[in-house]
Amino acid sequence: MTPERPGPVPSPAASPVPSATYRLQLQPDFRFEAAAAAVPYLASLGVSHLHLSPVLEAVPGSRHGYDVVDHARVRAELGGEEGLRALARTAREHGLGLVVDIVPNHMAMSPRHNRALWEVLREGPESPYARWFDIDWRAGGGQVLLPVLGAPVGEVLDDLRADGDVLRYHEHAFPLRDGTADLPLPQLLDAQWYRPVWWRLARTELNYRRFFSISELIGLRVEDPEVFEATHATVLRLLREGVVDGLRVDHPDGLADPGAYLARLHEATGGRWTVVEKILADGERLPAAWPVAGTTGYDALRHVDGLFTDPAGYGELLGRYRAFAAPQPDRGGDWAATVRRAAYRVLTHELATELDRLTRLAHRLCAASPQPAPRDRAPWALGTALRELLVRLEVYRPYTAADAGEVVTGEAAAEARLAFTVPEEAGAVDVVRDLVLGRYGDGPDHEEFRARFAQTASALRAKSVEDTAFYRYVPLLSATEVGGNPGGPALDPEVFHAYCARVQRDWPATGTVVSTHDTKRSADVRAALAVLTECPARWADVLTEVTRAGEGAPDPQLAWAAWQTVFGLGPADGGRVRDALLKHVREAGLHTGWTERVASYEEAVEAFVAAGPCGAPGERVAELRKAVEPHVRANVLGTALVHLTMPGVPDLYQGTEHEYLALVDPDNRRPVDFPTAHPATGSDGESREHADGTGSAGGAGGAGKTVVTRAALALRARRPGAFGGAATYEPVRAEGPAAAHCVAFARSGDVVTAVTRLSLRLAREGGWRGTTLPLPPGRWADTLAPGREFTGHARVEELFADTPVALLERVGDQ
Repeated sequence: MTPERPGPVPSPAASPVPSATYRLQLQPDFRFEAAAAAVPYLASLGVSHLHLSPVLEAVPGSRHGYDVVDHARVRAELGGEEGLRALARTAREHGLGLVVDIVPNHMAMSPRHNRALWEVLREGPESPYARWFDIDWRAGGGQVLLPVLGAPVGEVLDDLRADGDVLRYHEHAFPLRDGTADLPLPQLLDAQWYRPVWWRLARTELNYRRFFSISELIGLRVEDPEVFEATHATVLRLLREGVVDGLRVDHPDGLADPGAYLARLHEATGGRWTVVEKILADGERLPAAWPVAGTTGYDALRHVDGLFTDPAGYGELLGRYRAFAAPQPDRGGDWAATVRRAAYRVLTHELATELDRLTRLAHRLCAASPQPAPRDRAPWALGTALRELLVRLEVYRPYTAADAGEVVTGEAAAEARLAFTVPEEAGAVDVVRDLVLGRYGDGPDHEEFRARFAQTASALRAKSVEDTAFYRYVPLLSATEVGGNPGGPALDPEVFHAYCARVQRDWPATGTVVSTHDTKRSADVRAALAVLTECPARWADVLTEVTRAGEGAPDPQLAWAAWQTVFGLGPADGGRVRDALLKHVREAGLHTGWTERVASYEEAVEAFVAAGPCGAPGERVAELRKAVEPHVRANVLGTALVHLTMPGVPDLYQGTEHEYLALVDPDNRRPVDFPTAHPATGSDGESREHADGTGSAGGAGGAGKTVVTRAALALRARRPGAFGGAATYEPVRAEGPAAAHCVAFARSGDVVTAVTRLSLRLAREGGWRGTTLPLPPGRWADTLAPGREFTGHARVEELFADTPVALLERVGDQ
């Protein structure tokens, strides 16, 4: 992976790089007109662009829009194209642009709504739309397998019926092949270009590429120029006509060749500002050749969170967790072992059909190879080699044969060979690795193998890490976040500074986030949980007390996670906690699951949550939360300010300018009520900020989160040069006995951000004790407390007298 890129990708003058974006989750209950009504308020915050969730036609009722059914139309349930245009006009009137989320990887597997798919099911591989979809027609006897039946077909035959030229099954409808409508039902089914089957066959028999393991979403072949043109025509037209200004690209790792796709997109858009939802593993870099502004920002999230996590305290918390829950190493006790076991499970269970397709392709290549070395490899050996290599990948995927060697390493191959008893059979590992590295040729089948290997690797990483291991390894829930590294969540400030300097140099217009529609917990919940790394013993004592209360949990890992959930969330509806924890145990898959639910276990979870964390014993956890509230506040404000002033383009998720406490989706996709009056005055503004002006996370005095957010966004708008592509980033290092607790940096010599780090440990160690922050030359005004100015070596205790963060702006002569 190339660590540096040649230079930033230029954007057209008519479509400048955003200074800050604001994400809105559109849905039938929050349409374009509702977004337009919120524009005056959002413009007053200081953002430059609205960031819209997908706007193209989706499955009716969809709450997210990622299940697109028609790329040619703007979604009618949101108000259609006219509604989008009206929103754009309103936004322009208030100085805002629009950024839109696009979904190139997949469409909804919903034939009755997806016309292109309907035609493929009716006409088969000869349909002009057949090239759209990633279907393996060689498998399944030439029929597309549709996993929609509630039981084996023989048990539900009476529920299938021909209705004219349509086959119906409950709410499902499928087209009948011409001339087959009058056949007896068994023969009619055999005569179609598709085969309705029991849904449980999907994991082993499916013959189309999915989004991860979601059979309701079918993969698109946007690598085909005609498919790209057809699926992007409307979005590109909206860009040309000035309705839309920039793009967010969903899940590029699912594509056959992300780099080629992004190059084509860059050319088609004229270089509009585009960010990609690429999850970078710890130490991984975005491919330098990609013509994009950067990522959507999960790498920034990991670095910001790491600042407020105590490394020593995390180690003690991990020990307390292991003593409390006694998890087996590979079932939640050790991070690496937990990931490896989860990967084996996912690859042989949820992604078994993907592994099988990859194995068939590898065997075909080996059998037909003009070179002797790949020949005589049994399918089982190739499948084993693929499995053992895939589970050892530490990033999502390789992108080219050139970088594959850094992803599928020689060390991984050496470990993979140990899975074979007979050394000669272990040679299959080297054969598979050489196929991935392109050493046996560059023909179409070889390119397909490399692409499918990469696509499978991406799905495996997402499902095994984000959707499984994150729910098994739970010593610190704030660490189990998208893009996070639960095995080492704490970061030294110098690592953070190095990251920011690299971003400013290589990707100054990249996106940054701390809360999104996909985060497992909002930034404010994670900020509270991070405080536990500063008081692991107190946390363990509280757990001893609440456990002694007798509200037995189904298992101790779930108990630990449940108590942390209510600590992070604070007072909340018990139903929200229950639903999040039921999702937690199903994703973990240790005692129940999405497809193999154990009713007795889930009932025990519900009973425990109601009687324990959301019952009387939960009050003891609430007391601890209240006792450390000043330190939660320091983390909340520090996270917000760092995010808004570090290099990159900050994206605010809806509602997060205020206190925002949310758990995993769908909890984090609840509607947000926006003020209708001017936000700075009147009852609406008063309801959003306390009467004393502290706002959310305000504490007893000083600026709160809303004030900090508004001040930072206003400063970005007022001094765009201090934060843009030509800006600079310089660490400002405190001096004195508590210097490690102050993280500060300067932007272009005009702005200084300073935040308190690990404030609870700071208090235990005696406070600031004369620590100073050597400011750059000049006079510096505190934008969070008008009237205060600093010069020279500012005493940190004075700097943070009322608020644990400071945002300083250079004033007067320089």
